[in-house]
Amino acid sequence: MTVSIRALGALAVCSLFVTGCSKEAAAPPPPAAPPPARASSSGGRIVGTVPPPTGQVPVIIVLEPKTLREFPPQTDKPAMDQVGATFGPALLFVRTGQPTEFRNSDDTLHNVHVTHQETREPQFNVAIPTGETWDFTFKRDGFYHVGCDIHPAMSAEIFASSSPYVTTADSEGSFTFDDLAAGPYLVTVYAGIKRSQKDVDVTAGETQVRIE
Repeated sequence: MTVSIRALGALAVCSLFVTGCSKEAAAPPPPAAPPPARASSSGGRIVGTVPPPTGQVPVIIVLEPKTLREFPPQTDKPAMDQVGATFGPALLFVRTGQPTEFRNSDDTLHNVHVTHQETREPQFNVAIPTGETWDFTFKRDGFYHVGCDIHPAMSAEIFASSSPYVTTADSEGSFTFDDLAAGPYLVTVYAGIKRSQKDVDVTAGETQVRIE
């Protein structure tokens, strides 16, 4: 997903260690990686490797076409739920300019307070009763912090992108993007406070890329 991704330089994926409201820390849910993005293509494929993730901080990979391209709208609305005083998933990928759903499946009232991490600009702060939902459309690419003012131990992260090509590296540092249109792309890798970029030309068939 592409509007201002390059301006995010030294952003950290903070607070991914989600806890409940009890004194004992709960194990964080694993990041939810979206399915491979699809677009009209010549069947190009990227097979890449990056340094493996460390600790609880995932390595996020964004693939942006360097030529102007219009992507089809998302087929499934991404959603973040609240269950057991925990936001889930701990990291949610969303499409900039398209709706995201926030749910409360817990048996208590929560509020959802979302802030853009780079600018600290509040996006919304709403109370969601049990069984209710709230839709919101992110207008700017980047990282967003999610919290609950009622239960301060609750937290999660959202990454919004104009490009549909977003994924996480596996435990070995591997990632793939399938069904790509041929042409030049920019690969951006976020690993904690570190950001790396590399140009890659995709042709029909498989393109190997290594990013340090």
